[in-house]
Amino acid sequence: MTKYYQPEIECASREQIQQWQDERLVKQVKHVWDNVPYYRAKMEAAGVTPEDIKSTADLHKLPFITKDDLRECYPYGLLAKPLDECVRIQSTSGTTGKRVVAFYTQHDIDLWEECCARAIMAVGGDKDDVCHVSYGYGLFTGGPGLNGGSHKVGCLTLPMSSGNTERQLQFMTDLGSTILCCTPSYAAYLGESAKEMGITDKLKLKAGIFGAEAWTEEMRRDIEKSLGLKAYDIYGLTEISGPGVSFECEAQSGMHINEDHFIAEIINPETGEVLPEGEKGELVFTSITKEAFPLLRYRTRDICVLSREKCPCGRTHVKMCKPMGRSDDMLIIRGVNVFPSQIESVLLAQGFPPNYQIIVDRVNNTDTFDINVEMPPEKFTDTVREVTAMEKELVAALKAMLGIVAKVHLMAPKSIQRSEGKAVRVVDKRKLY
Repeated sequence: MTKYYQPEIECASREQIQQWQDERLVKQVKHVWDNVPYYRAKMEAAGVTPEDIKSTADLHKLPFITKDDLRECYPYGLLAKPLDECVRIQSTSGTTGKRVVAFYTQHDIDLWEECCARAIMAVGGDKDDVCHVSYGYGLFTGGPGLNGGSHKVGCLTLPMSSGNTERQLQFMTDLGSTILCCTPSYAAYLGESAKEMGITDKLKLKAGIFGAEAWTEEMRRDIEKSLGLKAYDIYGLTEISGPGVSFECEAQSGMHINEDHFIAEIINPETGEVLPEGEKGELVFTSITKEAFPLLRYRTRDICVLSREKCPCGRTHVKMCKPMGRSDDMLIIRGVNVFPSQIESVLLAQGFPPNYQIIVDRVNNTDTFDINVEMPPEKFTDTVREVTAMEKELVAALKAMLGIVAKVHLMAPKSIQRSEGKAVRVVDKRKLY
C-alpha cells in the first residue's frame, strides 16, 4: 500500500485524536480571530475571545456559521489568508442567490487531496487501479478532489468529467477502469446504458465512490448489481473542502470522518443545543487545518447520527451515517415533513427505478403533490387499467410511508431526463411566488 493509507492517523487512539483536535482548534480560532474581521465580530457579539477556547470542550462557546453568512461575505469576507497566497477557488453548484466561493492555499489542496486519497484506499484502491472520474470538473469540487486523490494514490487516472455516456463506457471497457467516481444517479444511468449496449460483462469495475446527492441503500444494491461493483459513499461540502470530509470503508456501515482535519458535532436544529453521541440531529463541522477558508461550527443542514462503535476495518475515526435528509430543504407539504429519500425508498421497494421527479405547487392556497415515476421496461404498459392499478399501489405505499397522499404519474421508460451531474429530484414551484 502507498503512504496515503496512514494507520498511525486513521487508526490512532481516541486520546491521540483528541489531542490533535484540541491543539489544532486553539490554533485555528486564533487564526480566524486575527484574520477574519467578520468572524471576530461574531465572536465578540457572543462574548467569546480566543483565550476562552482551550480545547474542544469549549467548542460550544463559538457562534455558528451558516450559508447565509457565506453569501453575505461573498466573495472575500471570510478569507483568512492574503489573496496572493491562494492558488485555487471552487464554488458550490447552487443555482439560487449568490454562489458560495471557497479559497485554497496549496497546503489546503494537499490536505484535501490526501483526504480523497484515503477514500480511494478505503475501497481497496492502489497504484495498480484505473480510477475513472466522472464527477464534473471546473468549479464543482467532485472532479478536482477525486482526481487529486487518485494521483496521490498512484492510480492511472481518467479525468472523464460528466457527459457523453457512450464515450464514458467505451473508455471504461477499453482501458479497464476499476474504480468509478461519480454521482449515484449517474452511476445508475451508466449501469442502465451498459445493459442496453450489451457490454455489462466487459466491465472490470470493482468499486464505486459515489456522492454529491442523496441515495438510498436500495439504490446502492441496484447500482452494485448493474455495474458489478461495491458501491461506497463519500461526503463533503465545498464550504469545508469538498469530497473526502468523510468516506465509507469496506464495512459499508457509515462514513469515517477525517478527525485530524475536521471536528463534527450533532446539534438540535431548532435550538442549537449539542446532542450526545447516537442522537439524530444536524451535522456541524469545524475545519481545524484549513488555512484560506477555515469555517468554525459550520451548519451543514444535513441530518444524521455519529457513532464511535468499533469498525471491522480498524479505523478509529468517528463515523457519520448517510444523511437522512436536510433541515432546510426538507419539503413541508400540507404540514407534513417529506424527504425525497423516503419516496425513493418506496419506489425501489416496489420495483421501480430511481428515476423520478417530485413536483410541488400551490393552487388556491392548497399544496399539490405530484410524483412522476418511470416504469421499468419489464413493467411498461400503455394499458390504462394496468397503469391505473400500479399507480394506486404506489399511492398507497407512499401514503403509508409519508402520511400524505401524492398523485403518482407513471411514465414510459427513458421519459424523465437523465442527469449527468446532480439529479434534479424536486421542482418546488411554490418558491416562485
